[in-house]
Amino acid sequence: MTSEITLFVNPTAGRGRGARAAQPAASALRAAGFSVRTVLGEDAADALVRARAAVEGGTGALIAVGGDGMANLALRAVAGTRTPLGLVAVGTGNDFARTLGLPVREPAAAGRMIADALKCGRIRDIDLGQVGDRWFGTVLASGFDSRVNDRGNRMRWPSGRLKYDLAMIAELAEFRPVPYRIRLDDGELREIEATLVAVGNGSSYGGGMRICPGADLTDGLFDITVVGDCSRRTLLRVFPKVYRGTHAGHPAVTVLRAARVEVAAEGITGYADGEPLGPLPLSARCVRGGVRVVGP
Repeated sequence: MTSEITLFVNPTAGRGRGARAAQPAASALRAAGFSVRTVLGEDAADALVRARAAVEGGTGALIAVGGDGMANLALRAVAGTRTPLGLVAVGTGNDFARTLGLPVREPAAAGRMIADALKCGRIRDIDLGQVGDRWFGTVLASGFDSRVNDRGNRMRWPSGRLKYDLAMIAELAEFRPVPYRIRLDDGELREIEATLVAVGNGSSYGGGMRICPGADLTDGLFDITVVGDCSRRTLLRVFPKVYRGTHAGHPAVTVLRAARVEVAAEGITGYADGEPLGPLPLSARCVRGGVRVVGP
């Protein structure tokens, strides 16, 4: 492996933590003997072009500095290639880094761990979710959770996690189950009333909510969590359990497994790794060994 690696930086991640994190991460990598090049970009599209150019140019690794959105953008540059991906997680959610067992909001520690892993060859293949030409490492969300995202993204105040907490309260006030149509692999179309449907390559979203607690990054299958038709009171009882992953035992929750899933519902946006994919219907497939990652 070449000693030249690329830092892929989002300067706005975590309200500026991305820019501040790049320097200690780069210092740790350089101290370990790596030559570090930084890619910024004028916007997401320009940054992606530059990251892809670095991958095509033979960089030894692409190290994304930011949150889950930056990790998702980096996946578009490295998925399907032999270039390993490392994460210096300094965003708001950081679920992909948590799933991989990487440090969160500790850029120097993450840089040292990545450097050691690259030197020792601790690089592994993990699965990815794919929707059209888009990739995701954690969860494709749809339903109540994606409506919270929709509302939070429209809110100009406050910022950070508080915005989404307020959006959740507002959505609860307007909560109604949604008619879904779901097809797993080549099976029959299922019609159900559901609060949400989450397609998990990884286990968590939203900063540690373990919506798909049994998801395995190496089994070639999605874990699909369906929260059925339930009352607001039931939802309020079930939702806090998501942080521990114990909601899966509730009668309103069903967990399905499949390599491919089609999800359709009216008026619902799909989000993957916290980034909008577009309105349902969406079709996702689990790509075994879709990306190489650097880890502990």
